[in-house]
Amino acid sequence: MMISGCDWSIGKSSETKSPSGKSEVQRLNQPPVPPVITRRGHEVTIKMTAQVTQVEISKGVPYEAWTFDGTVPGPVIRVQQGDTLHFALHNIDPQMPHSMDLHAVHAAPNHKFIDVMPGQEGTFTYTADSPGVFMYHCGTKPVLMHLGNGMYGMIIVEPKDGYPTDPQIDREYTIVQSEWYKENDYQAFQNEEPRYVVFNGNNFTLTDHPLTAAVGDRIRLYVLNAGPNEVSSFHVVGTLMDTVYLDGNPANVLHGMQTVLLPASGGAVVEFQLTEAGDYTMVSHQFNQASKGAAGLIRVTASGQ
Repeated sequence: MMISGCDWSIGKSSETKSPSGKSEVQRLNQPPVPPVITRRGHEVTIKMTAQVTQVEISKGVPYEAWTFDGTVPGPVIRVQQGDTLHFALHNIDPQMPHSMDLHAVHAAPNHKFIDVMPGQEGTFTYTADSPGVFMYHCGTKPVLMHLGNGMYGMIIVEPKDGYPTDPQIDREYTIVQSEWYKENDYQAFQNEEPRYVVFNGNNFTLTDHPLTAAVGDRIRLYVLNAGPNEVSSFHVVGTLMDTVYLDGNPANVLHGMQTVLLPASGGAVVEFQLTEAGDYTMVSHQFNQASKGAAGLIRVTASGQ
């Protein structure tokens, strides 16, 4: 059974009594379920799971996240312009309906983005007509509750003729900026400053484990600001982004950009060359965000290892 437009805002943890009679909060932590993506020609089948999984958003800081497939952000989906997407969402969250809102498609939301109830599976078909770097997210009301708890990811729709700069690219990576607030607190999502602003789900992975490149490499980053509330000012210290495709559309090209402004749900393809060995920092140049974790490194060496 699937329903549309329900306003669900209950939490996930349940309270039980210990043998001593004291209340204990039982935290749900469903093991990640990898997506299943198969292709036959231009027919692409995508099977994903809505679930509750504990993630680490800062070192030693767990968060009971609402997720796609057990990760935040959800897995990167990569398809081609003109593909028909056969999408299935299995909701194993025992308490909450979830849904899928794909920014990459033209579809009536009340038919194609509807809620999938706990224990149920919803199936939908779309055509990916427009190229770009898009957001997907849970669209169940209140949407902010689902976004604030982690239900978002990136979908790349490759242009049918590629990007003009494709032959020049040596390495490519994906970056998703997002925010974490007080856990599962709708009032905090609405009214407070984020506790963390992060790249790829936490504030440590891209500094502890930098992206890699060789001297002279041309790098392509697929960048998305998932929000849910903040604007990103994406910047790479030590280089200029000589080619930028706003929202990842090859028709929206800019050159010589020092910083790319990304609204909540905005994406871009950014390209640049790294000409000297060293560590290059990626940040949101809104430095209150960088100070809360919106930073990462690209390590450039002679070998690129």
